[in-house]
Amino acid sequence: MRFEGTSSYVTTPDLMLAVNAAITLQRPLLIKGEPGTGKTMLAEEVAAGLGLPLLQWHIKSTTKAQQGLYEYDAVSRLRDSQLGEDKVRDIGNYIVQGVLWQALAADSPAVVLIDEIDKADIEFPNDLLRELDRMEFYVYETRELIKARHRPIVIITSNNEKELPDAFLRRCFFHYIKFPDKETMEKIVGVHFPNLKKELLREAMEVFFDLRQIPGLKKKPSTSELIDWLKLLMAEDIPPEALRSREHKVTVPPLHGALLKNEQDVHLFERLVFMARQNR
Repeated sequence: MRFEGTSSYVTTPDLMLAVNAAITLQRPLLIKGEPGTGKTMLAEEVAAGLGLPLLQWHIKSTTKAQQGLYEYDAVSRLRDSQLGEDKVRDIGNYIVQGVLWQALAADSPAVVLIDEIDKADIEFPNDLLRELDRMEFYVYETRELIKARHRPIVIITSNNEKELPDAFLRRCFFHYIKFPDKETMEKIVGVHFPNLKKELLREAMEVFFDLRQIPGLKKKPSTSELIDWLKLLMAEDIPPEALRSREHKVTVPPLHGALLKNEQDVHLFERLVFMARQNR
Protein backbone atom coordinates (compact mmCIF):
# COMPACT_ATOMS: atom_id res chain seq x y z
CA MET A 1 0.00 0.00 0.00
CA ARG A 2 1.68 3.18 -1.22
CA PHE A 3 0.36 6.70 -1.59
CA GLU A 4 1.26 8.17 -4.99
CA GLY A 5 -0.66 11.45 -4.70
CA THR A 6 -3.86 12.54 -6.43
CA SER A 7 -4.74 14.89 -9.25
CA SER A 8 -6.61 17.23 -6.90
CA TYR A 9 -3.83 17.76 -4.34
CA VAL A 10 -0.24 18.85 -5.00
CA THR A 11 1.93 16.47 -2.98
CA THR A 12 5.61 17.31 -2.69
CA PRO A 13 8.06 14.37 -2.80
CA ASP A 14 9.02 14.78 0.87
CA LEU A 15 5.36 14.78 1.97
CA MET A 16 4.64 11.69 -0.11
CA LEU A 17 7.69 10.03 1.43
CA ALA A 18 6.44 10.89 4.94
CA VAL A 19 3.01 9.38 4.28
CA ASN A 20 4.49 6.13 2.98
CA ALA A 21 7.02 5.98 5.83
CA ALA A 22 4.19 6.20 8.38
CA ILE A 23 2.30 3.44 6.53
CA THR A 24 5.39 1.22 6.50
CA LEU A 25 6.16 1.81 10.18
CA GLN A 26 2.48 1.47 11.12
CA ARG A 27 2.74 4.62 13.19
CA PRO A 28 0.56 7.74 13.27
CA LEU A 29 1.68 10.50 10.93
CA LEU A 30 1.93 13.79 12.83
CA ILE A 31 1.60 16.74 10.46
CA LYS A 32 2.45 20.31 11.48
CA GLY A 33 2.53 23.51 9.46
CA GLU A 34 1.01 26.95 9.12
CA PRO A 35 -2.81 27.09 9.18
CA GLY A 36 -4.13 26.84 5.64
CA THR A 37 -1.32 24.69 4.21
CA GLY A 38 -3.56 21.70 3.51
CA LYS A 39 -2.92 19.51 6.57
CA THR A 40 -6.54 18.43 6.97
CA MET A 41 -6.98 17.97 3.23
CA LEU A 42 -4.01 15.60 3.20
CA ALA A 43 -5.99 12.95 5.08
CA GLU A 44 -8.85 13.28 2.60
CA GLU A 45 -6.48 12.86 -0.34
CA VAL A 46 -4.65 9.89 1.22
CA ALA A 47 -7.99 8.16 1.69
CA ALA A 48 -9.02 8.96 -1.88
CA GLY A 49 -5.65 7.97 -3.33
CA LEU A 50 -5.63 4.61 -1.54
CA GLY A 51 -9.34 3.96 -2.02
CA LEU A 52 -9.98 3.74 1.74
CA PRO A 53 -12.81 5.12 3.89
CA LEU A 54 -12.05 8.26 5.89
CA LEU A 55 -13.10 8.74 9.51
CA GLN A 56 -12.66 12.25 10.89
CA TRP A 57 -12.30 13.35 14.50
CA HIS A 58 -12.15 17.14 14.79
CA ILE A 59 -10.75 18.10 18.17
CA LYS A 60 -12.09 20.98 20.28
CA SER A 61 -10.89 22.46 23.57
CA THR A 62 -13.49 20.37 25.41
CA THR A 63 -12.80 17.07 23.63
CA LYS A 64 -11.74 14.12 25.80
CA ALA A 65 -9.72 11.15 24.58
CA GLN A 66 -12.41 8.74 25.76
CA GLN A 67 -14.81 10.18 23.18
CA GLY A 68 -12.64 8.79 20.38
CA LEU A 69 -13.08 5.30 21.83
CA TYR A 70 -16.67 5.23 23.08
CA GLU A 71 -19.14 6.99 25.35
CA TYR A 72 -21.62 5.47 27.78
CA ASP A 73 -25.01 7.21 27.49
CA ALA A 74 -26.17 6.87 31.08
CA VAL A 75 -28.85 9.55 30.70
CA SER A 76 -30.66 7.64 27.95
CA ARG A 77 -30.51 4.44 29.95
CA LEU A 78 -31.99 6.17 32.99
CA ARG A 79 -34.79 7.63 30.89
CA ASP A 80 -35.56 4.28 29.26
CA SER A 81 -35.61 2.56 32.65
CA GLN A 82 -38.18 5.06 33.86
CA LEU A 83 -40.27 4.30 30.76
CA GLY A 84 -39.99 0.55 31.34
CA GLU A 85 -38.03 -0.18 28.15
CA ASP A 86 -36.76 -3.77 27.86
CA LYS A 87 -33.47 -2.75 26.23
CA VAL A 88 -32.15 -1.25 29.47
CA ARG A 89 -31.12 -4.77 30.53
CA ASP A 90 -28.38 -4.75 27.89
CA ILE A 91 -25.90 -1.99 28.68
CA GLY A 92 -24.42 -2.43 25.21
CA ASN A 93 -27.44 -0.57 23.82
CA TYR A 94 -26.09 2.59 25.44
CA ILE A 95 -22.48 2.36 24.30
CA VAL A 96 -21.81 4.89 21.50
CA GLN A 97 -18.83 3.99 19.32
CA GLY A 98 -16.21 6.67 18.74
CA VAL A 99 -14.13 7.24 15.64
CA LEU A 100 -11.28 4.98 16.75
CA TRP A 101 -13.64 2.11 17.61
CA GLN A 102 -15.27 2.44 14.19
CA ALA A 103 -11.86 2.30 12.53
CA LEU A 104 -10.68 -0.71 14.53
CA ALA A 105 -13.91 -2.62 13.84
CA ALA A 106 -14.05 -1.79 10.11
CA ASP A 107 -14.04 -4.63 7.58
CA SER A 108 -11.16 -2.97 5.69
CA PRO A 109 -8.33 -0.58 6.58
CA ALA A 110 -9.44 3.02 7.08
CA VAL A 111 -7.79 6.42 7.26
CA VAL A 112 -8.38 8.18 10.59
CA LEU A 113 -7.94 11.94 10.84
CA ILE A 114 -7.37 13.38 14.32
CA ASP A 115 -7.56 17.05 13.40
CA GLU A 116 -5.90 19.85 15.43
CA ILE A 117 -4.90 17.72 18.39
CA ASP A 118 -3.20 20.71 20.00
CA LYS A 119 -6.61 22.30 20.70
CA ALA A 120 -7.33 19.76 23.44
CA ASP A 121 -6.03 19.58 26.98
CA ILE A 122 -2.33 18.79 27.38
CA GLU A 123 -3.18 15.33 28.75
CA PHE A 124 -5.25 14.41 25.69
CA PRO A 125 -2.35 12.92 23.64
CA ASN A 126 -1.08 10.94 26.65
CA ASP A 127 -4.52 9.44 27.19
CA LEU A 128 -4.36 7.90 23.69
CA LEU A 129 -0.81 6.49 23.91
CA ARG A 130 -1.73 2.87 24.55
CA GLU A 131 -4.65 2.82 22.12
CA LEU A 132 -2.65 4.29 19.24
CA ASP A 133 0.32 2.05 19.98
CA ARG A 134 -1.45 -1.29 20.43
CA MET A 135 -4.59 -0.52 18.46
CA GLU A 136 -6.81 -2.01 21.13
CA PHE A 137 -8.78 -0.86 24.18
CA TYR A 138 -11.03 -2.27 26.88
CA VAL A 139 -14.74 -1.46 27.30
CA TYR A 140 -15.32 -1.69 31.05
CA GLU A 141 -19.11 -1.44 30.87
CA THR A 142 -19.44 -4.53 28.65
CA ARG A 143 -16.16 -6.19 29.69
CA GLU A 144 -14.91 -6.69 26.15
CA LEU A 145 -11.56 -6.05 24.52
CA ILE A 146 -11.75 -4.26 21.18
CA LYS A 147 -8.85 -5.12 18.85
CA ALA A 148 -8.12 -3.81 15.39
CA ARG A 149 -9.29 -6.10 12.59
CA HIS A 150 -7.16 -4.00 10.24
CA ARG A 151 -4.67 -1.41 11.47
CA PRO A 152 -5.88 2.03 10.31
CA ILE A 153 -3.70 4.77 8.85
CA VAL A 154 -3.78 7.54 11.45
CA ILE A 155 -3.04 11.13 10.42
CA ILE A 156 -2.80 13.71 13.20
CA THR A 157 -2.63 17.44 12.52
CA SER A 158 -1.37 20.21 14.78
CA ASN A 159 -1.10 23.99 14.41
CA ASN A 160 1.61 24.05 17.09
CA GLU A 161 -0.55 26.01 19.53
CA LYS A 162 0.90 23.98 22.39
CA GLU A 163 3.72 21.48 22.84
CA LEU A 164 2.90 17.77 22.59
CA PRO A 165 4.30 15.29 25.13
CA ASP A 166 7.57 13.54 24.28
CA ALA A 167 6.06 10.11 24.89
CA PHE A 168 3.40 10.86 22.29
CA LEU A 169 5.90 12.27 19.79
CA ARG A 170 8.04 9.14 20.11
CA ARG A 171 5.18 7.03 18.76
CA CYS A 172 4.61 9.19 15.67
CA PHE A 173 6.32 9.80 12.36
CA PHE A 174 6.67 13.57 12.12
CA HIS A 175 6.52 15.84 9.09
CA TYR A 176 6.40 19.63 8.87
CA ILE A 177 4.71 21.00 5.76
CA LYS A 178 6.87 23.88 4.62
CA PHE A 179 5.11 26.85 3.12
CA PRO A 180 5.07 26.32 -0.67
CA ASP A 181 7.57 28.18 -2.83
CA LYS A 182 6.33 30.07 -5.89
CA GLU A 183 6.71 27.11 -8.23
CA THR A 184 4.77 24.77 -5.95
CA MET A 185 2.18 27.44 -5.27
CA GLU A 186 1.56 27.88 -8.99
CA LYS A 187 0.88 24.14 -9.25
CA ILE A 188 -1.57 24.36 -6.34
CA VAL A 189 -3.35 27.31 -7.94
CA GLY A 190 -3.42 25.43 -11.25
CA VAL A 191 -5.35 22.58 -9.61
CA HIS A 192 -8.04 25.03 -8.42
CA PHE A 193 -8.06 27.40 -11.39
CA PRO A 194 -6.76 25.65 -14.52
CA ASN A 195 -8.01 28.50 -16.76
CA LEU A 196 -6.52 31.37 -14.78
CA LYS A 197 -4.76 33.90 -17.02
CA LYS A 198 -0.99 33.79 -16.65
CA GLU A 199 -0.65 37.55 -16.33
CA LEU A 200 -3.15 37.72 -13.48
CA LEU A 201 -1.48 34.76 -11.78
CA ARG A 202 1.94 36.40 -12.07
CA GLU A 203 0.81 39.71 -10.60
CA ALA A 204 -1.22 38.03 -7.86
CA MET A 205 1.69 35.83 -6.83
CA GLU A 206 3.99 38.85 -6.60
CA VAL A 207 1.53 40.69 -4.37
CA PHE A 208 0.90 37.61 -2.23
CA PHE A 209 4.54 36.76 -1.55
CA ASP A 210 5.40 40.43 -0.99
CA LEU A 211 2.67 40.55 1.65
CA ARG A 212 4.06 37.50 3.41
CA GLN A 213 7.49 39.14 3.62
CA ILE A 214 6.25 42.23 5.46
CA PRO A 215 7.86 42.20 8.94
CA GLY A 216 5.48 42.47 11.86
CA LEU A 217 2.42 40.84 10.32
CA LYS A 218 0.33 39.19 13.02
CA LYS A 219 -1.02 36.61 10.57
CA LYS A 220 0.62 35.97 7.24
CA PRO A 221 -1.79 35.08 4.41
CA SER A 222 -1.87 31.34 3.75
CA THR A 223 -2.50 29.12 0.75
CA SER A 224 -6.22 28.91 1.40
CA GLU A 225 -6.44 32.70 1.58
CA LEU A 226 -4.62 33.03 -1.74
CA ILE A 227 -7.14 30.65 -3.30
CA ASP A 228 -10.04 32.70 -1.90
CA TRP A 229 -8.47 35.95 -3.15
CA LEU A 230 -7.94 34.61 -6.66
CA LYS A 231 -11.52 33.36 -6.73
CA LEU A 232 -12.72 36.88 -5.90
CA LEU A 233 -10.42 38.50 -8.45
CA MET A 234 -11.84 36.24 -11.15
CA ALA A 235 -15.43 36.73 -10.00
CA GLU A 236 -15.06 40.53 -10.05
CA ASP A 237 -13.04 40.42 -13.29
CA ILE A 238 -10.21 42.45 -11.75
CA PRO A 239 -7.54 43.17 -14.42
CA PRO A 240 -3.87 42.29 -13.66
CA GLU A 241 -2.77 45.91 -13.85
CA ALA A 242 -5.08 46.78 -10.95
CA LEU A 243 -2.92 44.74 -8.59
CA ARG A 244 0.11 47.02 -8.90
CA SER A 245 0.76 50.65 -9.70
CA ARG A 246 2.35 51.65 -12.99
CA GLU A 247 5.52 52.62 -11.12
CA HIS A 248 5.54 49.20 -9.43
CA LYS A 249 5.17 50.86 -6.06
CA VAL A 250 3.44 49.18 -3.16
CA THR A 251 -0.31 49.70 -3.25
CA VAL A 252 -3.26 48.31 -1.31
CA PRO A 253 -4.45 45.37 -3.44
CA PRO A 254 -8.15 45.11 -4.29
CA LEU A 255 -10.21 42.80 -2.08
CA HIS A 256 -7.32 42.63 0.41
CA GLY A 257 -9.78 41.50 3.09
CA ALA A 258 -9.33 37.97 1.74
CA LEU A 259 -5.60 38.14 2.55
CA LEU A 260 -5.32 40.25 5.70
CA LYS A 261 -7.55 39.01 8.50
CA ASN A 262 -7.14 41.52 11.33
CA GLU A 263 -7.12 45.29 11.69
CA GLN A 264 -3.52 45.45 12.96
CA ASP A 265 -2.18 43.91 9.76
CA VAL A 266 -4.38 46.13 7.58
CA HIS A 267 -3.18 49.27 9.40
CA LEU A 268 0.44 48.11 9.18
CA PHE A 269 0.16 47.58 5.44
CA GLU A 270 -1.59 50.92 4.92
CA ARG A 271 1.21 52.69 6.81
CA LEU A 272 3.81 51.01 4.61
CA VAL A 273 1.92 52.14 1.50
CA PHE A 274 1.74 55.69 2.86
CA MET A 275 5.46 55.72 3.65
CA ALA A 276 6.28 54.39 0.18
CA ARG A 277 4.27 57.21 -1.40
CA GLN A 278 6.00 59.81 0.79
CA ASN A 279 9.41 58.59 -0.40
CA ARG A 280 8.63 59.03 -4.09
